[in-house]
This record gives sequence, C-alpha cells and structure tokens, in this order.
Amino acid sequence: MRVKINRHIFRNNLACCFAILIFAKAQAQQANPYPPSSYPDRIVLNVTADPSTSLAVNWRTHDSITSGTAEITIAASNPADAAKATTVKAKTETVTHTGIVANYHSVVFNSLQPGTRYMYRVGNGDHRSEWFHVKTAGNAGEPFSFIYMGDVQQGMRTFWPAVIREAYTKMPDAKLIMYAGDIVNRGRIDHEWGELFYGGGFIHSTIPGMMSPGNHEHADNAEGVNELTALWRPQFTLPENGPAGLEETCYYSDVQGVRFISLNSQSIWFGGEGMQKQIDWLENILSNNPNQWTCVVFHHPVYPVKANRDNKNLRENFQPIFNKYKVDLVLQGHDHAYGRGMQKIPMPYNSGTSPTMYVVSMSGSKMYADDKPAWADKSGGHLQLYQLITINRKKLSYRSYTVTGELFDAFELVKRKGKKNKLINLK
Repeated sequence: MRVKINRHIFRNNLACCFAILIFAKAQAQQANPYPPSSYPDRIVLNVTADPSTSLAVNWRTHDSITSGTAEITIAASNPADAAKATTVKAKTETVTHTGIVANYHSVVFNSLQPGTRYMYRVGNGDHRSEWFHVKTAGNAGEPFSFIYMGDVQQGMRTFWPAVIREAYTKMPDAKLIMYAGDIVNRGRIDHEWGELFYGGGFIHSTIPGMMSPGNHEHADNAEGVNELTALWRPQFTLPENGPAGLEETCYYSDVQGVRFISLNSQSIWFGGEGMQKQIDWLENILSNNPNQWTCVVFHHPVYPVKANRDNKNLRENFQPIFNKYKVDLVLQGHDHAYGRGMQKIPMPYNSGTSPTMYVVSMSGSKMYADDKPAWADKSGGHLQLYQLITINRKKLSYRSYTVTGELFDAFELVKRKGKKNKLINLK
C-alpha cells in the first residue's frame, strides 16, 4: 500500500525542523559562547618544578578528538626544521561540566636545555595549533624577570586584555606570569574561563603561568563543602610537590635562584587540616631552600588594604614562618586595591621592621577605594595595575604600572649578608 505524501506539508515540516535545530544551536551557543571544537583552544603553558629543563602545556578540544600530541624542537628560522620535532603523546581526560563536554589534553616536555628557545605545537592530525616560541629558564644566578597580576576576576574580555598586553609589551621575555587568585569571578562557569583565555590570547601560550587559587575558584558543593572548581586541574598542569589533597594549588617552582611558592589561602582561611598541612610543608621547603631569593604568592592578604577585613589564620600562622626564614616578597590579591609595605608592618615582640615585603594588587575591572592602611608605605584604589619584577643577583627591582603605562610604584630590595634586605623607595 502506498502512502501519498503532500510535498508542501513535508517541506514545511522539514523547514520547521531545521528552524528548531538552528534555534537550539543558537541557544546553546548563547549559553556557551566559547564552545570546544576540533582545533585546540585554551592553550596554556605552566611552570614546572624546574622550568629550566621542562615545560608543561594544556589545551582543550571537542570530545570527538579523543587523543592528542605535542611536538617540540629547537626554534628555527627554516620552517622545514619543524620536521625534526619530537612528538609526545598527551594525557587526555573527558570533563563534563554544567552540560558542556570537552576533552582536556596535557603534556610535560622533559629533558630540555636551560636558557634555550624552543618551538612547539599541539593538536591531532589536521587539527593543530600554530607553532609557539618559548625560552626555558636559565641557570641559578642568571638575571631574569617575571610579571605579577592581582585579581583579574571581572572584565576578562573587556578591560583586562589591555593590562596583560601592556605587561607583555614591556616584558616579552618574562619567565613567568604569576596570578594571585580570583583569576575569574565564578570558577564553575566555563564561559568565564573562555573570556580569560580570549583576553590573554597567545601570551598564555608563550609565557608559563603560575596560578594560585582564590575564593572565587572555590564554591560550596551540594553538601555544603567548599571545594575547588572541577575545571582547575584539567586545564592547568602545575607542580605536584605540595601537600596531599592540595595538589596543583599548593606547590613550588625554582627559577634561576628564586624559590616561588604558591599557597592555597582558601584552605588556610577555613583552618583545620588544610592549614596545618601547609604549615608543615612550608616549614620543610623553606628550611631546605638552596635559592638566594624566596617569593610566595597566595590570594588572601596577611595585611588587608580594605578596612574591616582580617585574615587572622594567615597572619598568626604564616607571618612568623615568613619572618623566621626571611621570605623576601609576598604577593597577594583579594582586596581589589593596592598596598605594599615592610617598614610599618607590625612585628611581634618588638623585633623591629619586617624582613618581608608584602604587596596586594589588582588587574581586572572590579575596583575598591584606597582605605590608606596603616601598614602600607604606598597604597591606591580604582586603578588597573600590573607589576614587573627583575632579579639580578643581589638586587630585586619592582615596578608597578597603570594600564595606561604610568609608573605607579617602584622600589628595590638589596641583599645584605646577615641583615634584612635594604629597601630603596623609588616612587
């Protein structure tokens, strides 16, 4: 028996189906304006425990790309030399988060030469990135520079891109970019990470990042337990030399004679086991520190810029450790204003001025006023800032710039044998 189909009805129904599909796709794109594809995106370098001999890289694809590789070779002027590249198979994991499915890939390049320019690319088959150039860290004692960013959090796609581009323009050879937490506003929201990677562009792929988590990378789960976003570890590959349970949030990296340490201050803020683990671990890595300089980064400040904020657990439990081991520089965020100081830092037992310089800064578009904290030698509010820091043997040079290129703050720390660092205020 034949069924007679009205062609006009069929065509109308077919057109209606297509319209529904197009509308559904448009709605999905509106909900997720940064969908994964077959091509690698969110390509980001991260520090390793020893960036002079290794590099870590992560990227994301659609879940249809079930594997990936990364290729690396000495940077060359002749494109034909890319054929000499070594290929490394990536670790791949599928992450389903808030209805978005993506594959996250990661590779650690090992056995590299210090102070050497390499080029690398990532991907699968015909779906590969461009070739990126990156230079490994040098040997201990060689001078180098790095970039420090306070909270990005808001304006990742609008106001913040100018900040990171200005920093990169002034310091393209930085060995790392340090983020003091609250890198995005809502760590569980995928499109906010999309905005961050959009804002940073190729810079994330050419300068290793040292990410430290803030309270906005954490949120309470259904059971009311405060936890790190599920997107943190898949999209970053950071050293796993920290305490158990705090992997890739509490860690250290040694770069050219400086021990860089990230603490998970959200875990400290809550106290308990997470805080004690970091106390014990920090004591150990500072008592066995072969480096001349020490720089610690975390989110909640030991001394706040904003009035009526008090991070008591940090101040009471960690400042004595910083004093004991004469930590040189502590870089923080959270307060969305600027403050730095060591001369007026209140010290216990009248032991004189602080051996440690404390800095709080911000880089995104969420701004607070300057409450002129008593501990700060310099403070400011309603400013987008970035910091450029150079270490040359016994001298640390610090510069803070506004997004419009004006020098806002500057100082130097000079190492003195058996004494606290000499502070030279330049601004």
